[in-house]
Amino acid sequence: MQETKPPVRPQRARLVVPSRSDLLLKNFTELIGGPLGARSAPGIVSPGVFTVERVLIILTVLAALGALAVKGYCRANGWQSPDQFYSTCYSDFPDFFRNRGLGEDPFVFLRQGNLFDYPVLMGLIAGATAWLPPGNGVTDGRILGYFDVNATLITAVWIVTVLATARISQRRPWDAAMVALAPGIVLAGTINWDLWAVGLLALGMLCFARGRLALAGVLIGLAAATRPYAALVLVAVFLLSLRTGRLRAFLLTAGTAAAAWVTVNAPVAVANPAGWGHSFGSTESREAGYGSVWFAYNLVARRLRWPVLDPAVINVLALAFFLLACAAVAYISLTAARRPRLAQLAFLLVAALILTNKVYSPQFVLWLIPLVALARPRWRDFLVWQGVEGLYWAAVWMYLAQVTSQGPTQHNIDMPYYVLAVAAHMLVTAYLMIRVIWDIYDPNYDPVRRHHPDDPHGGPFNGLPDRLRFSPLNRPQAVLPWRAKHHA
Repeated sequence: MQETKPPVRPQRARLVVPSRSDLLLKNFTELIGGPLGARSAPGIVSPGVFTVERVLIILTVLAALGALAVKGYCRANGWQSPDQFYSTCYSDFPDFFRNRGLGEDPFVFLRQGNLFDYPVLMGLIAGATAWLPPGNGVTDGRILGYFDVNATLITAVWIVTVLATARISQRRPWDAAMVALAPGIVLAGTINWDLWAVGLLALGMLCFARGRLALAGVLIGLAAATRPYAALVLVAVFLLSLRTGRLRAFLLTAGTAAAAWVTVNAPVAVANPAGWGHSFGSTESREAGYGSVWFAYNLVARRLRWPVLDPAVINVLALAFFLLACAAVAYISLTAARRPRLAQLAFLLVAALILTNKVYSPQFVLWLIPLVALARPRWRDFLVWQGVEGLYWAAVWMYLAQVTSQGPTQHNIDMPYYVLAVAAHMLVTAYLMIRVIWDIYDPNYDPVRRHHPDDPHGGPFNGLPDRLRFSPLNRPQAVLPWRAKHHA
């Protein structure tokens, strides 16, 4: 009788614990007994009921309840100006349901000649959720129901985003607590449907990290059909493909992403060409949007009687600065001594888009939060950034109430203070970019590479030797594989 061997169980990897590895959290844990002991083995020893992912879900639900509390005044009293600004509970959901026709016709933007300001998949989500509130017509009850339906679904998307970020991080799942507890999501998560794009992109990056490139491309394409910024991840993939000589990974991912994007957009483009085109060019002829450096400059210019930038000039300058920033990221990715990680390049590209864009809406902070958790998971920098974003959050609503609704003077802020808030939240984002660039050029400062040999988010690029690297002073040269100690 042949002897059967017991099945071989996969070995568990030891998890990185923030109370050990992050100095800020290590100091905070002194209040509850100090950091986790050196002889403990998280990830190897079973934690019982409270696994990392279950704790992250609990944290996300608690944060979502906080986000609902932020909107409490408007849920009880309605979304009316200027009170919705002074109470910092503004949301696009009631406005689109009441004033953009969603309350009467959920898919009004599909009708010939009707316009919608957002990309196609976001419009489909807005329309599908408009079906769910019971009753007919635009009533206060249905408006509240529409908000609650979208807030509930966004909470579910938030949880998915947290879990995807935790699984991308592999041995650092606790970094996803930044996404679970992010003040930026608490404050801005229910302004719009942006978190859907964030969630789809997180799932796409998870699939890419696990080598499922076709599915990753589909999810990235769907995310780009919700918010175009998601396509910048493909630029990061392209740069890593050049560095490693593995163009097939980029071609497969980008090809399936393009197919998914076309599949979603083509029916709407046929049904309503004018509305579909408007969703892409709706900002070209507009003045600079709130929160952007261009809007802040024009405010100062009008006060000091400097030349004011018109929309056409801003369009050219914004595009030029963004392309320069992309060129700088490409230079960094191809000249750094060690290949950058995918999350680092993706963060730099998306942050460059936000800083140079003609519009910098408060909800754009959602785009960066999971990328920061992957690119630079340091709680001190994260909390400073989120704190400044919170200050800007309060400033923009106080300023909007004055400009759009002529609210009471005692509740408003003057233009210089608003401009300072804009400058602060842009400078702190630029600071994070500098820190990430520093980590790229000196991986000893990179929190992730202290525990991983290469790029746990890089999928097919993880552990590969470099094939091409540009020297700043010499001609392009082939690069030898990293020594064994870099992959140990």
